[in-house]
Amino acid sequence: MSNDNQNYANHRRMHPLFHFVYSVLALGLVILSLIQLVRSVQSGTDVLPAAIFLLISIILIIVFLLVRSYPLKAQDRAIRAEENLRHYVLTQKLLDTKLTMGQITALRFASDQEFPALCKKAAAEQLSPDAIKKSIKSWRSDTYRI
Repeated sequence: MSNDNQNYANHRRMHPLFHFVYSVLALGLVILSLIQLVRSVQSGTDVLPAAIFLLISIILIIVFLLVRSYPLKAQDRAIRAEENLRHYVLTQKLLDTKLTMGQITALRFASDQEFPALCKKAAAEQLSPDAIKKSIKSWRSDTYRI
């Protein structure tokens, strides 16, 4: 994706292998393991292997969620630091402490010209991240986050 082409309509990014393949396979595994456990309980046979299969599928779902959340937390910390530095360079003040991480993440798309004013507005009016993105006139691309 070219930096010049990113905007509100196309800024969301998905990793197909993670978001579509792995998530569908993990969900399928949980559903199949539940079906197998129900069948085993109804027939009174092989309940232990079916229960183990269900536990393994639950563990894989937890790993799926953790694998996604931990890197996002690290990216959020980096974004907060980057945007705080950018705000300081532009205004000689740190970001308003009322801004949430979601707001700061949305504000990273604002150009330097509109960033300080939009930060003030977002903090004062408690704009949602989506409202912040929709109010950006000059989009600043961020193609590194998935």
